[in-house]
Amino acid sequence: MRPAKDFFRPLAVGAPDPVHEVPARPSRAIHFFDPSNEKMASKIPDMVGPGSGAPDVLLGNLEDAVKADNKEAARAGLVRIAQATDFGPTQLWTRINALDSPWVLDDLTTLVTEIGDKLDVIMVPKVQGAEDIHYVDRLLAQLEAKAGLERPILVHAILETARGVANIEEICGASPRMQGLSLGPADLAADRRMKTTRVGGGHPGYLVRQDPDPQQPDKQRQTYQQDLWHYTIARMVDACAMHGVYPYYGPFGDIADETACEDQFRNAFLLGCVGTWSLHPKQIAIANRVFSPSVEDIRHARRVVAAMGDGTGAVMLDGKMEDDASLKQCLVMVELAEQLAAIDPELRKQYDAIEVDR
Repeated sequence: MRPAKDFFRPLAVGAPDPVHEVPARPSRAIHFFDPSNEKMASKIPDMVGPGSGAPDVLLGNLEDAVKADNKEAARAGLVRIAQATDFGPTQLWTRINALDSPWVLDDLTTLVTEIGDKLDVIMVPKVQGAEDIHYVDRLLAQLEAKAGLERPILVHAILETARGVANIEEICGASPRMQGLSLGPADLAADRRMKTTRVGGGHPGYLVRQDPDPQQPDKQRQTYQQDLWHYTIARMVDACAMHGVYPYYGPFGDIADETACEDQFRNAFLLGCVGTWSLHPKQIAIANRVFSPSVEDIRHARRVVAAMGDGTGAVMLDGKMEDDASLKQCLVMVELAEQLAAIDPELRKQYDAIEVDR
């Protein structure tokens, strides 16, 4: 067992000190791109923020969706893009290949030593337990020391196996580098032997049915489609909150169904997720809208904060009781609005225009 006093000490001589708290940086849309696709890569400089249409995170994908014979080209492409681009407020992440793959060691050694000063987060797929994070943690420390980096690169794990879900708390607490977790619904569905071929979202066969009418037993009964991922997302949110890291929804594969995509993103947002993946530029706008508190929500939150004074007792606003628990909820919203306003000029205008009446 690693002693608590050693938890925040570097794992390699010369490596930067681990962070004591994950930086609270907005990451509503994590936009995936293939660095080996020249057409896609050429658009990256124009996608750098700030702005309502820009993603908070650009992620160079090296794993799934990149063919085996393109792996080296994708890695080299990401290095070129990172070296040539000023990302400003936009974060640069990467998803490396799986830890049991023949490419992952070169991914880490190349990226950390050549563009480690540009990389904010490394996303690790198919994390099974704390041992996977420990391996990446030590190796990153050694590479950071070799590269002379002054800040540690953070780690983000993807939940794609039943074992990963079963070990979710120890994964979140495995290293000070842990930035967050994402739901990987397709691989997780396969590992669980779930009978769905959809990438995220609900399923029409996963439903509840209205009770029969005793007076009209043959009358057609209404059905209601359920969310296959509610349990997993809720468990992920709890584990992340416990360890001070951030939960994310993953991919929504039906690019054409923008309505269902927005519904799924909003469910995740309401449950506590701070962002989601974007597989197509049209999903960036959806994610930025959904994972930004509405003007109405911020107006109400500010009213509660203004009315609560020192935070004790209770007040009545519009016929509803607001107390210290309400205040804590509202402070979460107000803090998020302030973070988003700092990077999104359009949101700043909307939030600044809010007038609060007691």
